[in-house]
Amino acid sequence: MKTVGMYLVELLAAYGVDTVFGIPGVHTIDLYRGLSGSKVRHITARHEQGLGFMADGYARATGRPGVCFVITGPGVTNIATAMAQAYADSIPMLVISSVNALGQLGSGNGHLHELPDQRQLTSGVAEFSHTVTRAEELPQVVARAFAVFSSGRPRPVHIELPLDVITASARDLPAIPTAPPRVSAGPAAPRAIEEALELFGRARAPLILAGGGALAAADEVRWFAQALDAPVVMTINGRGILPPEHALGISWSASSEAVRVLMRESDLIVALGTQLGPTDYDLYANGSFVPPANLVRIDIDAQQLFRNAAPTLPMLGDVGETLAALRQGWSAREHRGDGAARTSACRAAGERELDAVTRRDLDALACVRQALPDASIVGDSTRFVYSGNIGYAAPHPRSWFNASVGFGSLGYGLPAAIGASLGDASRPVVCLAGDGGFQFTLGELGTAAQHGARVIVLLLNNGGYGEIKSAMLHREVEPIGVDLHTPDFVAIARAYGWAAERLDEGTPLTEALARAAQQKVPSLIEITAA
Repeated sequence: MKTVGMYLVELLAAYGVDTVFGIPGVHTIDLYRGLSGSKVRHITARHEQGLGFMADGYARATGRPGVCFVITGPGVTNIATAMAQAYADSIPMLVISSVNALGQLGSGNGHLHELPDQRQLTSGVAEFSHTVTRAEELPQVVARAFAVFSSGRPRPVHIELPLDVITASARDLPAIPTAPPRVSAGPAAPRAIEEALELFGRARAPLILAGGGALAAADEVRWFAQALDAPVVMTINGRGILPPEHALGISWSASSEAVRVLMRESDLIVALGTQLGPTDYDLYANGSFVPPANLVRIDIDAQQLFRNAAPTLPMLGDVGETLAALRQGWSAREHRGDGAARTSACRAAGERELDAVTRRDLDALACVRQALPDASIVGDSTRFVYSGNIGYAAPHPRSWFNASVGFGSLGYGLPAAIGASLGDASRPVVCLAGDGGFQFTLGELGTAAQHGARVIVLLLNNGGYGEIKSAMLHREVEPIGVDLHTPDFVAIARAYGWAAERLDEGTPLTEALARAAQQKVPSLIEITAA
């Protein structure tokens, strides 16, 4: 008999799901019955928070939703942090959990893994959370989830299946289509396109702000920048939309004074798929971000169009589709031809703002980019990442992302790097981590080794939570709880089957990166902080 659990796996495969991140438990055994013999690969993590971060990294690297299987109760509470990170950064993630049988929901009788209301717990970190009370609901709710991923602001979706529904017969469910119907977001309304073209035609010093919502539209953004002759400031999640060598690309923090000056001097600002949120535009929390006076916003989320800064012209639609529509209506306009000069001046001003530590860190990241030009760099909350967020120029889209802003989860780096590698095995993934955050998900070293992830970890070891310690000292608070007993990371990595070595900070990374790239196993390079 084909059960609902088995049907679900077939349905996911029909939607193009090739990987599921999970940890089996007694409540999800019948989901795993469906995995046996399917085309869906299962990646076993060491903790549900880790597998959630893996799904996040997989989604960011591929543009496809990361899918998770977790058990009732502790599986759901453990993955909630990863869901919150994905929610904050608009990452598509499908979390499928079990839940107690229908007659036991919310009973308070103490059934295994019982929560008072599991769906309510996840609803705050998901676009929606749904309990499948009848087998017939399953195809509809899965279709809803993939509609969110492809046509709305992509965020986590949680679907929970009661134990008696998972094992129920799928006999009466519809045949699984070979190509399930898909929906996609279209361009902004024709009236808005016409108004935008008029505004663009009058602009003499335009500027583009490109966020994570523009990653899938990199080609269209490059055309738009050149047609408008406008510098493009890429946010942390938008890095790589324009490559480092592009004459109009700016990879400096939107909170830098150099970018602030450029914004003030621009007569029109076009924001593409960016929240205009404080962790990009007011990083130092001093309230100095002034919303632009003449602003066009293109965003897939109607509410987001009016958060943080109200636009002169709101354009509701997919960034790529909207830029394509603008291109169709584009006509020749007089160019001042100074976009490249304005970009160059901003870059030079950003360089002058750097302190010695940030400059040294950016040099190290440039060394990584030179040694491994195809690599993606995935980060935790650590000094290398903070420096990179200020001024690292990523070589291509989806090659720089981290969890140091937005929700700001610690422990993200290693599992997200594993997920990114398993999603795109064609290029290496470099993980930037600090010794404190690394210990949150240290056990995922085993996941990387078991599944052959092409991961190179650059681990900065300063003996604790160094950035928090610095913040305490800056605010004249005696540092408490920030100095850690740290293990021998090299020995632990080798025990998990990794290659590993230790360097002093300041040692050139080129040779160590070359050795790591030649390894057939994951590699850790521990850097002892000066």
